[in-house]
Amino acid sequence: MRSFRGLFVAALMSSLLGTSLTAADKEKSRVLMLTQSAGFMHGSVRRPAADKLAVSEVAMIQLGEKTGLFKVDCTQDAAADFTRENLKNYDIVVFYTTGALPIAEADRDYFFKEWLTAKGHGFVGFHSAADTYGDYQPYWDMVGGTFNGHPWNAGDTVTIKVHDAKHPLMKSFGEEFTIRDEIYQYKNWQPEKVRVLMSLDMSKCKPSMPYHVPVAWVKTYGEGRVYFNNLGHNETSWADPRYLTSITEAVKWIRGDIELDSKPNPELSAEQENVAKAAAEAEKAK
Repeated sequence: MRSFRGLFVAALMSSLLGTSLTAADKEKSRVLMLTQSAGFMHGSVRRPAADKLAVSEVAMIQLGEKTGLFKVDCTQDAAADFTRENLKNYDIVVFYTTGALPIAEADRDYFFKEWLTAKGHGFVGFHSAADTYGDYQPYWDMVGGTFNGHPWNAGDTVTIKVHDAKHPLMKSFGEEFTIRDEIYQYKNWQPEKVRVLMSLDMSKCKPSMPYHVPVAWVKTYGEGRVYFNNLGHNETSWADPRYLTSITEAVKWIRGDIELDSKPNPELSAEQENVAKAAAEAEKAK
């Protein structure tokens, strides 16, 4: 059974938005959004009161209602709600989490080996989803990498290079853009398994580091689909139309409404590594 907390949040969302389950809702994808922090708690997932949702949760609920594509249940109780039984109610799982979450091993195994590998299922990870289960290989193998620090902090403005501005998930960003947000660098990075969509432009970022820092990517997992985007630390990102449009297109892809190129592009990561090294050397020489 779903936890009391989960049921309460579902009822709260309906109250906040003035909606109820209708026949049309049955065609919407069901999304389970987990915003539990077993480590650092980000402002975007901090609930201001027991009867109020966090900025990122509200943004996802409203996006689902606006697009008509999905309906979101939010929880901060992984032990109760991220279970084999409950996952069967959902098509998409969203993580904005930190640390070693209290999910039973059997439920984790089901998620990785059965649920996510099924056609029509998908995982969307925001920001600190990469700072979750850092020592658990099946998780970071699924996500694509593990948090390894953030030299670019929440108050820093960074320049991000979009590698394919025509890609459905990237159209809203254009070929290049600047944003104030916290950017992670990664370990356990597996370029041979992901298609990188955008990265830090090290020639325009301070500090300039001699290695590739991807910002968003897609990958397949069995027949399931994965989208990760590092943005979302700052609450302002959750009101950014570019970011929300990208999420919408990712949901369409997971649902099978659109197709897009998710073939791994390790050659791009290698190219960006060389660009970063050159930029760092140039910065050092100044």
